[in-house]
Formats: sequence, C-alpha cells, structure tokens
Amino acid sequence: MLRSIAVAAGILAAHFAIPSVQAQTKWDMPTPYSDGEYHTINVRQFAEDVKKASGGQIDINVHSNASLIKHPDMLRAVSTGQVPIAEFLLGQFGNEEAVFNADNVPFLAAGFDNAWKLYQAQRSVLQKKLEGRGLVLLYSVAWPGQGLYTRNLIKSADDFKGIKFRTYSAYTARFAELLGASPTVIQVPEVPQAFATGTISAMITSAATGSTTKAWEFVKNYYATNAMHPKNVVVVNNRSYQGLSGAQKKILTDTAAAAEKRGWEMARQRTQSAEKLLADNGMTVHTPDAALMTVLGKIGDTIGAEWLKAAGADGEAIVKAYRGK
Repeated sequence: MLRSIAVAAGILAAHFAIPSVQAQTKWDMPTPYSDGEYHTINVRQFAEDVKKASGGQIDINVHSNASLIKHPDMLRAVSTGQVPIAEFLLGQFGNEEAVFNADNVPFLAAGFDNAWKLYQAQRSVLQKKLEGRGLVLLYSVAWPGQGLYTRNLIKSADDFKGIKFRTYSAYTARFAELLGASPTVIQVPEVPQAFATGTISAMITSAATGSTTKAWEFVKNYYATNAMHPKNVVVVNNRSYQGLSGAQKKILTDTAAAAEKRGWEMARQRTQSAEKLLADNGMTVHTPDAALMTVLGKIGDTIGAEWLKAAGADGEAIVKAYRGK
C-alpha cells in the first residue's frame, strides 16, 4: 500500500512538473552590433537580468553582430514573428516610417540632454507606430553624437564634394548628398573592408563606432560635429509579449526601464572613452570651425524641413513637445 501511494505521488508530482517546464520562454534575440559595443553589453545585461528576475522562466539568447538576422531585415523579422525580440537602429528604417527619423535630423537635438528631451517628445508617437507593426517598445538608447571621419584634412565643406561617403540610414544618405558627396550604405561590420578597398573614403558615425571599427587603421581625422544622437530600440513582438503572464510582463518592462537608464549613462561614458581612444591611436580629433558648422547647420535645416513635411502632424507634434510650445 505504501508503495502504491509513493507511485501515485510520483505520478502526481510529474504531472504538475510538466506545466512548469512548458512555462519557460526561450527567445532568440538578434542585435546588429559586436559584443564589445556598449549597446550589446547593455542588451546582454538586460537578458541576464530578465532571466534572473523571472527565475529562469524567460531565457533570452542574444545573437550579436548581425549573426542571426542582418540589420536591414530585423524590423520585418520581429514584426512577422520570425524572431520574438530584437534590437535595431530606428533610422535604419526611416524610409518606412518618417517618425523613425526624428533623431536623424542633424542639429535638431544636439547633445545628450537634448537627445533625451527629444526622445520623451517622440516616445508616445513612436510607441503607436511600433504597435501598428505588431511591436511593443521596451526601451531605447542613444548613440554618442555623430561626427565625420575623413582620410584627408577638411579645409572647407567643398572638400566633401565627389568623395565616396559611408552612410547608414536614409537621412545620413541625404546629409551626404547635400554635402556633395556620394553616399554608400555600409553596415558596421563591413566598414574596415570598405575603406581598405576604396569603396568609401569618409563616413558619418559616432566616436563609439569609430573606436569599435579601429578607424585609426583607415582614416586620420575625426570631426566632432555632435550632429545628432540616433537611437537603437529594443522591441518585442506583441504576440510573444501577450503570451507572457502578467508577472512576466512586469519583469520584462521593469528590467527594460533599468536597461534604458543604464544605457544612456553608458552612452555618455562611451563618448569620452571613445574620443580618447581615437586620439591615443594617432587620430586627430578636430573641433569643426565656424565656417564648416555653418554649412552643416544649413544642411540640418534643409533635412529638418523635409522631415517635417514627410512626418506631417506627427512630426509637428514631436517638435512642439520637444520645444515646449
């Protein structure tokens, strides 16, 4: 009889153990950047924190350096549920949604304080646009201010005319066009090879990306224009999100809020360390002169007007909220 009771108890325990195993959620998460980049470091910390807070019920496997999904395909992949969660650069998909380009407008919000203020003005509209694509915004983190990398010393804006110029979004391509350069979209992992083969001879990107790609090996000059602070977003497919329990959703969003705060602080720190690293490796970090900044500012005004026209009422609402009017 005791043996029968023990067997029955074992069966009962096994029965109730099955749901707990099934309850574990395993997500593959693509991200475009290398493991050494602060965005990826932050994403991996986010994944670890989610796993710990959920007692292992949510296990996010981060695939860095675009190893799982190429960057241009990430929005579609997470929207369709090919992957449940992803990180990508908003401006990468600015041609699909004008609101995504708000932080790609040069000199609209230069500096981290202004970039954060713009994000707060943009956030509610951004959430709605992502929801329309079946996505939930978890958090967003800015890049350091974007600057110009060149092989040759730039004496005036005319020196950009005709050169092959690496861009990474619709608006950085437009920026290059207005400079008179020839824009070429190159993903971060391909930058060194593109310079080595002569595919490009200049680029606009952050000091962080410059240090990650060891820019000193192929260019000598960095102009700290601080033009804009493009943002990465971490989003989750809504169906995957709705498949979580209420407690799990709270863990995900609370952990995301912590990752967002941590990421912005990491971005500030990365700016200082990256510019120092560029200089320590023989690059000249320039403060652009007034004449160059005037030309760049006018380009920013042109792109800003084009963006407002494309974004319509959403763009006007964002700028109004940003400027406090």
